[in-house]
Amino acid sequence: MTTMFWIWMAAAIAFLILELISPALFFICFVAGSVAAGVYSYFSPQEYYWQMGIFIVVTLVLLPLMRKIAKRITKPEPRKSNVDALLGKVGLVTRAIDPDLGGQVLVEDETWRATADKAINEKEKVRIVKITGTKVHVEHISEGKE
Repeated sequence: MTTMFWIWMAAAIAFLILELISPALFFICFVAGSVAAGVYSYFSPQEYYWQMGIFIVVTLVLLPLMRKIAKRITKPEPRKSNVDALLGKVGLVTRAIDPDLGGQVLVEDETWRATADKAINEKEKVRIVKITGTKVHVEHISEGKE
């Protein structure tokens, strides 16, 4: 095997490592170009200009295609907004919560009417588990479970 073949394979491995570090599917095009040029260099070791040309052409052809594939396979996680962002937040009970009558909870500087399955005393920490209309349903947070 020729030296140029191993140089192209080393370049492919270097680009592969860069691809693994960055999640953009950008360097994978360079990996494919390096492998294609390496395969060509195996059969024609002295034709350096052709090897570079194959590397450039394969890389440039794959770049726009990878962009489309990357958009298709990566979907941003929808951001929670409004009251959905409150789910899982910790609040402080400002008026004792009775399972039948309810109570009040302070969450992120806002006071909410609250319900719970069990009675919770004032100044206890709670976690919001559900929101129904203008009421939050909470559960008591045990010490050390926060």
